[in-house]
Amino acid sequence: MQERSSVAELANALKRELDRYSPGGKLPSSRALVERYRVSPVTVSRALAQLAAEGLVVTRPGAGAFRTQPRADTAPAPGDTSWQEVTLSADAATELVPRAVDASAVLATLAAPPPGVVEFNGGYLHASLQPERAMAAALARAGRRPGAWGRPPTDGLPELREWFARGLGDSIGPADVLITAGGQSALTTALRALAPPGAPVLVESPTYPGMLAIARAAGLRPVPVPVDSQGVRTELLAAAFKATGARVFVCQPLFQNPTGAVLSRDRRPDVLRIAREAGAFVVEDDFARRMVHEDAGPLPDPLAADDHGGVVVHVSSLTKATSPSLRVGMLAARGPVLERLRAIHVVDTFFVARPLQEAALELVGSPAWNRHLRAVAAELKARRDTMTAALSLGLPELSLPHIPAGGYHLWLRLPDGADEVTLFSAALRAGVALAPGRPYFCAEPPAGHVRLSFAGVAGPAEIAEGVRRLRKACDEVLG
Repeated sequence: MQERSSVAELANALKRELDRYSPGGKLPSSRALVERYRVSPVTVSRALAQLAAEGLVVTRPGAGAFRTQPRADTAPAPGDTSWQEVTLSADAATELVPRAVDASAVLATLAAPPPGVVEFNGGYLHASLQPERAMAAALARAGRRPGAWGRPPTDGLPELREWFARGLGDSIGPADVLITAGGQSALTTALRALAPPGAPVLVESPTYPGMLAIARAAGLRPVPVPVDSQGVRTELLAAAFKATGARVFVCQPLFQNPTGAVLSRDRRPDVLRIAREAGAFVVEDDFARRMVHEDAGPLPDPLAADDHGGVVVHVSSLTKATSPSLRVGMLAARGPVLERLRAIHVVDTFFVARPLQEAALELVGSPAWNRHLRAVAAELKARRDTMTAALSLGLPELSLPHIPAGGYHLWLRLPDGADEVTLFSAALRAGVALAPGRPYFCAEPPAGHVRLSFAGVAGPAEIAEGVRRLRKACDEVLG
């Protein structure tokens, strides 16, 4: 059983037993709970922490856990908040782009599925793939560094900026790098800095829903530019710049989300040339470079390495390859735009917590880092192969036009006329969570799609079981 399921079950069991204890009464010791419920001490600690957060128990170091005193007063009746609807929409008539944002697609990759549901919609590595020991050791070493809990430079630790800059070629130096609180924060800063509210911003189609949510939250108007197996279609990119007057193009040239496409060698210089001729920036979201598969071969350099005119604003992160809680990313840019990026970054966040930066620096500088990357590369390839083989045998009606050599997901086209929302619901009833394709398009999609992730599951056996359950859902929906 997964740890989070054990914690939830133990917390529920303890809630049912709270009435046995008088207010202020002491609950059994952690050791007794471990023996009674046959769980680990960590599970007991987390379950008690959950009850404490809900106000049901209070824990006292060295003494134990005690049932809380009941509140003497009753909770006040909820107030009338209907006035907020008027206030929040009062200025909508003057907005070029509505600021209401649908975050459901983002939340789907962040929320843990119910116990027993196979997680094909996850956006992060399964706990078994995360370098937990290496991260714990790095955090412990970082915490002992002199000044580790002091105020860091607003741009980030110089050593960490230098480490990120090394992967961007000779045109980018440490002074061109800002440390951010993960890739999502970096994208938010970039879009706010580069385009005013109401402006168009060119995006790949399909593309990452979290980026579409950022754009809409900033009052920007996403304009789709289709991609194929070779990346963005450059003839359509040029036409989109001409038609819209956009000054920003956001792309994922390496293992694009959701298609897995890699921008071809022939198209790379065209993207930079087209943007330069339009007087526009290219925001390069290099999110998957550290999630390459074992059989990928040499990777192309980031677009930023080929850019000598300050066109590219580069975004990268350590989070995807490590843990959702290691929220350390970066922005890199050259020229006056860096000052604007820096100003917005400082206003929004001040700086990234120094202990987290120190821990990241310890991690990437340790021998365990390269071992972890090699292990992830091998495991992702094995999981990709397991999933593609299972889909080919069990769900041949789902078209898989491209098998990626990096990243953590597959992009499948549904049969003509299939309703992806209905399939999503049926799959959840069958015990498997997937990501519908509609949120990945900022305009009308050409067909129904689903995205299946193989990173957030426990291993090959769970992948096979998830595909079996998906077969059941497809039988219900597709007939």
